[in-house]
Amino acid sequence: MSCTEPLRLSAAPKAGVRGPHERRFNPYDHNGGTVLAVAGTNFAIVAGDTRMSSGFNILSRNQSKLLQLTATTVLATGGFRGDVSTLQKLLKAKLVEYEHKHGEPMKVHAIAQMLANTLYGRRFFPYYTWNILSGMDENGVGCVYSYDPVGNYERVRVNVTGSGEPLIQPLLDNQFERQHQQLASKPPPLSVGQDLAEATAIVKDAFYSAGERDIRTGDTMEVCVITKDGVKLESFELNVD
Repeated sequence: MSCTEPLRLSAAPKAGVRGPHERRFNPYDHNGGTVLAVAGTNFAIVAGDTRMSSGFNILSRNQSKLLQLTATTVLATGGFRGDVSTLQKLLKAKLVEYEHKHGEPMKVHAIAQMLANTLYGRRFFPYYTWNILSGMDENGVGCVYSYDPVGNYERVRVNVTGSGEPLIQPLLDNQFERQHQQLASKPPPLSVGQDLAEATAIVKDAFYSAGERDIRTGDTMEVCVITKDGVKLESFELNVD
């Protein structure tokens, strides 16, 4: 075609004949739910709800988001349930392999690094998960590790992730970190006893509040209290609407 010839446009498709159609595949889904963890001087609290949803549909009302890895270590995970299950199976296999090689369970700081390496190894097609690892360190102090989907992590005092994070994180920052309080003193250390009971009560109240306002958080709340003696699990009913 010379530059002087008029540009000819293709004819419009006839009635009833479909034109080009683009198809997309999304390998991820967000199944909602909320998990959190709080570290104390000699304890740690990990909690999560059991609702699994997709959009406005509830797929399951009793799907736990907590996994006990060792006698004093618990992993809480939110996000896409398929990737959560795959990641949990992989971590359990690595823990068994480590114990067979070294004759002892992996300590929490080593598990934290292993989880970070596992997530980073999939950084180009990441696990669609948000993880919180909690347990007792080698000094008997409660610890919480917060992760993003590609393995960046840090040790924190309190962390929340999931669909209820915007509702719960400000409350825990205010109560445990003394943030947003005028003339607030340095956060006091938490210890087993009355402070543990108070911390557990705050965690319960936070989930009750989120369950009333977030449609993806509800049904049942599981609370794990981790001490040097092991893990104690309790369940409490939430909003089922």
